[in-house]
Amino acid sequence: MTGPEPNKANAPHRYPLRVYFEDTDAGGMAYHARYLHWAERARTESLRAIDLPHQFMMERHNALLVVRRVEVEYWRPARLDESVVVETSVLRVTGAQVVLGQVVCAADGGADRLAGLKVGLVCVGRDSLKPVPLPEPWRSVLKGLVVPG
Repeated sequence: MTGPEPNKANAPHRYPLRVYFEDTDAGGMAYHARYLHWAERARTESLRAIDLPHQFMMERHNALLVVRRVEVEYWRPARLDESVVVETSVLRVTGAQVVLGQVVCAADGGADRLAGLKVGLVCVGRDSLKPVPLPEPWRSVLKGLVVPG
């Protein structure tokens, strides 16, 4: 397994979703922690989209990616029944680490950004939970998806 050819334009992976009642507070606005849930799902789906899901890494290399650090900035709340998209881009790949940029935005295609996340992941051994190098082909495929600049 080698994964697909990296996207030459390095376009972000797009994960669409809708804001449900369970996602909101009493005012009908998305609860701030929900953005972390949505970002996690989007990261999982972005790995599936390149044919390199977490499950393969765990089964074949006894390793997994875990969140080491998250920075979130909120610009405006998502609202009940709103369609949004989480865009995920690879910013940096080093030995055992991957840094992703994620933007939650309105799904109507406009430039209406709701929140931005910078997520640091580290590859760890499944049993030891200590950092290990990113296995191939994850390392080379993710490096090929790094957004320039």
